[in-house]
Amino acid sequence: MNLEEYKIAVPVGTTLDRFIKQNEKAFPHASGELSQLLRDIALAAKVVNREINRAGLVDITGAFGTENIQGENQQKLDVIADIRFIRALKNGGEVAGIVSEEQDEIIFTGNDNGKYVVAMDPLDGSSNIDVNVSIGTIFSIYRRITPLGTPPEMKDFLQGGRKQVAAGYILYGSSTILVFATGHGVNGFTYEHSLGEFFLSHTNMLSPVDGTIYSCNDGNELDFPQGVKAFLNECRNRRYSARYIGSLVGDFHRNLLKGGIYLYPPTEKTPDGKLRLLYECYPLAYLIEQAGGQAFNSSNTDILDIVPEMLHQRTPFYVGSSNMMDELFTYIQ
Repeated sequence: MNLEEYKIAVPVGTTLDRFIKQNEKAFPHASGELSQLLRDIALAAKVVNREINRAGLVDITGAFGTENIQGENQQKLDVIADIRFIRALKNGGEVAGIVSEEQDEIIFTGNDNGKYVVAMDPLDGSSNIDVNVSIGTIFSIYRRITPLGTPPEMKDFLQGGRKQVAAGYILYGSSTILVFATGHGVNGFTYEHSLGEFFLSHTNMLSPVDGTIYSCNDGNELDFPQGVKAFLNECRNRRYSARYIGSLVGDFHRNLLKGGIYLYPPTEKTPDGKLRLLYECYPLAYLIEQAGGQAFNSSNTDILDIVPEMLHQRTPFYVGSSNMMDELFTYIQ
């Protein structure tokens, strides 16, 4: 085969569906249901990706006119993404209940025989929607502990981060990528629009043990704890790069690939932190741990070891490359 023939016939790669089938045996306690659930999430991601790409053409950017449970103004695409993911998970039949950032209470799907529950932020980084900056979806999957055939309960969602059976995110940017883990490493799949498929593009993703990027909202620095201020000053003294776009998924993804640290400390306005434990911090902590990094709160408690008490509980959040995280903790102490 000559070079031109090779270019024409080069393999397109492993699809998400094929990857899931090849790795079904690695899913604990699963007999196909978790595989189907991941496919349902991928389907919703494709639909949301389409909506985002045409947002400026059909007037679905801007504020929706209501606030969510967090007291944040909902954007139109927040509501659209929430509807799309809920619909896909309901129709898939594997999920008994959903917790969403956009809704106050548990969403009952009617699939009481479903073995799983999902916590999700349907569209992270809403403030960036109108300015065409990367946004994302974050999700966390648990195997329910209440009896099959009954509606899910609060305790199904409050099992703690160590009980996640899978977690991941979708980043809608220059390319759309789905990154997830099921306890056996982190893998990324890039969406190929013309074929309508996610293809394996990042195998066994590992976070560099060190980095030169720090990501935080410098506008809040006056309210940061002294230890965090000292750490940031040291980062500047070393001429590290400041990179922060206000989309948690986008900042996390960049630092995961290149090495770095993301900081959302407590402030006077938000003493308990701002990010939500169940559907933002738990899933990203689950991913970074399997990629070789760390995630903890202001008292150096591993995020996955925090005992949850409420569906929309908040926490300070530090996540990133292991050496940078170790150094941050010496300053916080």
